[in-house]
Amino acid sequence: MFDLGVFLLTLLLNSRLLISAETVITCDGFVQHLSCDSGVIHVQSATCGRTSSQICSVGRPQSETANVQCSIDVPVVSKRCNGQRECELNTQGLAPQDPCYGTYKYYTTNYICIPAETSVTCHGGYSYLKCENGKIQINAANYGRTDKITCSEGRPSEQLQNTNCYSPNALAPVSKSCNGLESCEVFATHTVFTDPCVGTYKYLAISYFCVQPAVRSSVICEHANNTLICDHGTVIRIHSANYGRTDSSTCSTGRPASQLAKTDCYASNSQAIATNVCERKNRCSLVVSNGIFSDPCPNTFKYLYVLYSCISN
Repeated sequence: MFDLGVFLLTLLLNSRLLISAETVITCDGFVQHLSCDSGVIHVQSATCGRTSSQICSVGRPQSETANVQCSIDVPVVSKRCNGQRECELNTQGLAPQDPCYGTYKYYTTNYICIPAETSVTCHGGYSYLKCENGKIQINAANYGRTDKITCSEGRPSEQLQNTNCYSPNALAPVSKSCNGLESCEVFATHTVFTDPCVGTYKYLAISYFCVQPAVRSSVICEHANNTLICDHGTVIRIHSANYGRTDSSTCSTGRPASQLAKTDCYASNSQAIATNVCERKNRCSLVVSNGIFSDPCPNTFKYLYVLYSCISN
């Protein structure tokens, strides 16, 4: 359903493959580099602003570093980096808006590396995904180009230069075709996906998990609430959460098309809030609104999608 909805923490802990969290701080205007020696990137939070007068302060006047109450979420980091082994982002203009004019800012990204199945298919081919145990849940998908090496054989140089090529709608059709199945195939072509960079030779990159039946999900429409409940003797473990919109059909009844059109909407603080409210409790109530979660896409009707399981207390 969305790229954050498959972080299987129980599976990771059992397999001892969970890698400790990483924090990367990059001064505004420089390139931020995220990488995983093992597994793929899963961004937990990404912000732009200033919360310390010392970080990224060398050579800067005090007037540019004094404001330490400055922060804004940068959801594009999750969108571009989740599911990749390496990710480079030019921070110049990356934030959706300037949270504090006159202050020199920096980007702070917290992420972990998680094990996942991956698939890369050159344009015109078919991606074949399969789970020997469990059902497919798509973690991330992009039809475009993020490096010059992948699917480059026999291609002229000019078709490989744009490495900032991200499809705006790749996740939705891949999820629709594959989620909940033991196997699936996806055609890597611009007839399925929007062409994000005409003239560039593209490929379809997918990362996914094989979800065990014990993992549960909950969908809560904006302005509503829902209670997560576990059986006696067990408590909630939040695997992932997203407040936003990743398809046009969920929570769509009675809503105008203009409020449903944006399907790449992610609030980077979703999992942290859901975890704080529900983790290690037998039951919890989640209230869904912009006042609780940051609003990642104004004028879009959003919903909260939570993936969780019940574990022994």
